[in-house]
Amino acid sequence: MVSAPLTAVKSGAPAKERLRLWIRILRASRLIEAVLRERLKSRFDTTLPRFDVLSALDRAPEGMAMSDISRFLLVSNGNVTGIVERLVTDGLASRTKRDGDRRTSIIKLTPTGKEAFAAMAEAHERWIDELLGNLPEDEARALAGTLKTFESNWEGGV
Repeated sequence: MVSAPLTAVKSGAPAKERLRLWIRILRASRLIEAVLRERLKSRFDTTLPRFDVLSALDRAPEGMAMSDISRFLLVSNGNVTGIVERLVTDGLASRTKRDGDRRTSIIKLTPTGKEAFAAMAEAHERWIDELLGNLPEDEARALAGTLKTFESNWEGGV
């Protein structure tokens, strides 16, 4: 049996609305990301990927293996390695070997890293509030809930 192409199965008005939604989500994400990149660079002389790694490490005070950071951020190990190297060099993160496994490093924020990230996170939260300030709180909560449901439906690979 030959199955119909996905486009044929999902054609019509509902598919067009979903496509419009995707374009709006993508556009909003890109616009917000561009502002965040510029502000992180000008205010903290840092990049968004570096901020993301600091954020991941801040959520794990016990530290994270490189592979865990990559998985959490949905990026390759290669992307994370260079960022972590610079964070360690700059004194914002430390690297120690995992007990019983000399091949696996555990990355943690240093006290300096925690302090630097706290300042960035506070500014980041203000910027997001400013950028999304026209969206009423109840609508923001509802939209976040809808997107969380969508994310949960896709987790596990599609």
